[in-house]
Amino acid sequence: MWKRISNLFSKPEPPKVEKSMLQLAPGDICEVSLVTYEVTGRVHNRGRNAVVLTLQDGSTIAYLHIEERETVQYALYSPIDGRLDSPDEVPSIIDLDDHVFHLEEEYGGHVSITGRTAFTQSGEQHVWQYQSDDYKLLRIEWQNGRFMLYEGEKVIPGDVRVIRAT
Repeated sequence: MWKRISNLFSKPEPPKVEKSMLQLAPGDICEVSLVTYEVTGRVHNRGRNAVVLTLQDGSTIAYLHIEERETVQYALYSPIDGRLDSPDEVPSIIDLDDHVFHLEEEYGGHVSITGRTAFTQSGEQHVWQYQSDDYKLLRIEWQNGRFMLYEGEKVIPGDVRVIRAT
């Protein structure tokens, strides 16, 4: 009886805050453009409030770049084959598969890595982001002497949502 009375006056537990896309970690499930993915890796750049999630749907691997600026911006990438010799020689204009990409942004910073990603350990990473006139995206990452190249496109926020977060 006393327990029932004390429950009447006790404060209810606050509802759990759902994770945002920026907070997802390996093991979580999300949906991007109507495709359901498992998050298998996470690269976090605190200096830019940006995350690159490694996503897997069966045997397909994709990379979702999320950056919070005035608004949260999303871009979905897939890896491409390519080679560059030196980070000092990355061009400002790249002609690739009938698309001309122009350098939009170049930055570097310390990244922390969790799970399975293109790079195996945390450290300094340098990034070049390009866009073509027809809104295709190209991203080049350099870390620990290794380059990774990705092509992709922007994704509207309405096409991205958290399905299950741990």
